[in-house]
Amino acid sequence: MATQHSTSISKRPTHRIFSVNGEGENASWTEIGAAWPNKDGLGFSISCNALPLGGRMVMRAIVADAQEGGDA
Repeated sequence: MATQHSTSISKRPTHRIFSVNGEGENASWTEIGAAWPNKDGLGFSISCNALPLGGRMVMRAIVADAQEGGDA
């Protein structure tokens, strides 16, 4: 019988993942997923609801009272 090991520290995500199209103030940010650090601290578990076909993906730490997006 195999045992399963949890690979994440928290049940709540620590990072959000965005699809970003454009540059600077004209960039369009769309939240597409979340990430959690692995227990060993060497990587992340990532869950995405979509994958961008163009533009780029940006992972940002969740900050309680800061506005999301805008400077990548």
